[in-house]
Formats: sequence, C-alpha cells, structure tokens
Amino acid sequence: MLKRIKIGDLIKQKKAHSQTGPFGTQLKASDYVEQGIPVINVRNIGFGEIRENQLEYLDDEMATILKSHRLIKNDIVFGRKGAVERHSLISSNEEGWIQGSDCIRLRFLNSEYNPTFVSYFFRTEQHKQWMINLGSFGATMGSLNQDIISKIEIPNLLLPFQNKIASILSSYDALIKNNNQRIKLLEEMAEEIYEEWFVRLRFPGYENTKIVDGMPQGWEKMKLNNVLEPVKRKPKISTDKYLSEGKYPIIDQGDDFIAGYTNDENLVQFAPLPLLVFGDHTRRVKFVNYPFASGADGTQLLSPKNKSLLPIYFYISIKNIDLSNFHYARHFKFLKQEYILIPDDDTLLLFNNLTSPFFEEIQILKEKNQLLQETRDLLLPRLISGKLSVVHLIEKEVEEELMMVAEQSAEYK
Repeated sequence: MLKRIKIGDLIKQKKAHSQTGPFGTQLKASDYVEQGIPVINVRNIGFGEIRENQLEYLDDEMATILKSHRLIKNDIVFGRKGAVERHSLISSNEEGWIQGSDCIRLRFLNSEYNPTFVSYFFRTEQHKQWMINLGSFGATMGSLNQDIISKIEIPNLLLPFQNKIASILSSYDALIKNNNQRIKLLEEMAEEIYEEWFVRLRFPGYENTKIVDGMPQGWEKMKLNNVLEPVKRKPKISTDKYLSEGKYPIIDQGDDFIAGYTNDENLVQFAPLPLLVFGDHTRRVKFVNYPFASGADGTQLLSPKNKSLLPIYFYISIKNIDLSNFHYARHFKFLKQEYILIPDDDTLLLFNNLTSPFFEEIQILKEKNQLLQETRDLLLPRLISGKLSVVHLIEKEVEEELMMVAEQSAEYK
C-alpha cells in the first residue's frame, strides 16, 4: 500500500509552511495599478499553471510592504474560494509575484519533497474530488483554509522516485507546451494576413479597387447583432456529469479547451461549426472546430447567421475587437453593437484558402495535445502506485517525440 503523509505533519516537522494571503486591510482594491508586479488571485489559478488573463498589479512600494507574501519558484498556490480543486505551481517566470488575499501558499522547506511531483499528484482526479468534497461542506461555493490544507495527504515516496515520475510527466507537458507555441505562431500568421488585408487594406488587387467612404467598393460594415446567429439557450451540464469520453465535447474557456464530454444531444448548442467561445471571466475568443459541441458554464458559443461569412474570417474579426471592457454576464449586448467589416466574396474566399491550412494544423495539434494530456493523466496513478516497469520505454518514446516536434517546429521559425 502506498505510504502517505499529511501536510500538517510536514508543517509540524518544519519541512513545509503554509500561509494565507494578505488581509483585506493590507491589500485593498485601490492599491492596484495598471502595471507593476503581478498579483495572483483565485481566477489566475489553473491546474498546475498560472492563467495570466486579468492579472492585477502592485507598485514596488506596495510589493515591499507585502514582501512576506512574495512567491518563489516551486511554491504551490491554492484559491480559497470557488474552484478549490485547482492549484498553481510557481515557476521561475512568476518568482517575485504576490499571492492575493483569496489564496493560500504552500512552500516545502527542504529537499525531501519535489514540488513538481506534488503538483502532479494534486492534478489526479481522485485528489481533485477529495478537495471538492472537503472544501464544500454543503455550501454552494467551496472554500479552503489552512486546516483543510494540513489534512491533505501526499505520497511519501523516496525523492529519486518523485524526481523520476516528475521528469516523465514533465516531458509530456514539454510536448504540450511546444504544440501550444506552434498553435500560437500559426494563429499569428493568419492574423498578420488579416491585418494586412482588412486593416491596412492592402489585399490582393487593392491598387485597382475604388475606395468609397473609406472602404473598398462592394464591402460593408455590419453590426455583430445583425451577423450573429441568435443565441439558443441550452441547459448547462454540471461538472460532476462531465464524461471522460463521449459524443459531444464540452468547450471550456480555460486553457484545457475541452472540459469533458456529454452524450446528451439536448445540451448541444449549435450544429453549424466552427463556433466561437466568448468567455465569461477570461473575455477570450476561441476557434472551435467540432461537428457538435456544448458550452461549459461561463462560455457562449457564437456562430455567423450568414454561412457565406467564412468561419476563420469571422473568428479573427471578433478576436480583433477590443474585449477588455466586456464581461459576458453584463455586457454581451455591447459586444453585439460592435461592427465588423464584410469584404466581397472573392476576397473572403482568397483569405480562407490561404489561412485554412493553418487552422487545419492547429486542429491536429489541439487533438494531439488532448491525447497527450489524457495519456499523462492516466500515467500518473500508475506511476505513483509503483508500476514503474515501463519507465525506460516511456522515456524513450517521449524523447523521440520531443525530437520530432523540435524538428517540425523549426519549420515555423
């Protein structure tokens, strides 16, 4: 049986330390500035990573006052309210940032425990469900405190085993990160073409095109309200009903993209795809390319009313709108009042033919990432249970995959 140890025992032995974020009297909304040292709040906490959308900032003076709340590499940060099953492992990129008032920080004080290994353990479904159960207490919104953190039991493996498991799983994350960089680059290539053609108006044949009222002849500007398919409300599926596999993907606004699956066709919001996801909290727009889909809580799936308005152009046009002042729950109606440029059919088709290969590859990379994530998550419980006979095989496969991806990504540099 796998040995475990409570974090509370490690704290008593001075092998770990936990600390709640600054009190409201120490850190007020008026202390935030437009630029400076980032503060990690609960909305920025993902599953092992930091979600950088909607970061808030402090100036140097305030950060110095809150120096006891500054984060260092390998700190683990939990949110005190809401999604209690999430956590962030602080990397060198976030070192020196501040933990927010709604966070709890866990720090290991010696080298007996590998924080990366612990972070992977925290991402197992069994542990996440344990956190949800203990943090809910029958309340609508889960909450954490230091007492709950102290009750968490982590695998008490020897450090070499922790390091080996962390190394294997990190290799999968390295592949996922590499694919994400390629996805970003491919989207940037499509967006640069969009900027050249539809913002700078240097599209093919522009030299011989007449400009009328600041637009090429035959083009028009339309309100999104007149372009969007009317929103069809569908019941939202609760996260505890998500399936690991199924007929219809549930599209999330977070970095995981697909939150789960459902087989209930009554939850499918649109049939014509691709769709867009306008996030409730992140205010991000995503390109979705599945035959059918359902939206997770806090997302809105958007589709053009006129199917001749091709999806890639529609996607980049909405992405080109400044969404920083929009919040779906209150301001979706304002988004619908924004205008987008509708070019002539020939130019639209040229743009689509040029950019479609980018998005076809993006779709392949996203599906590959989904498989890598699922494989990684299946490996973790097997590894920590002591079934390490496949370690060398896994490492060889991952090493070969990394080399292949590195060669492929060089094509885009």
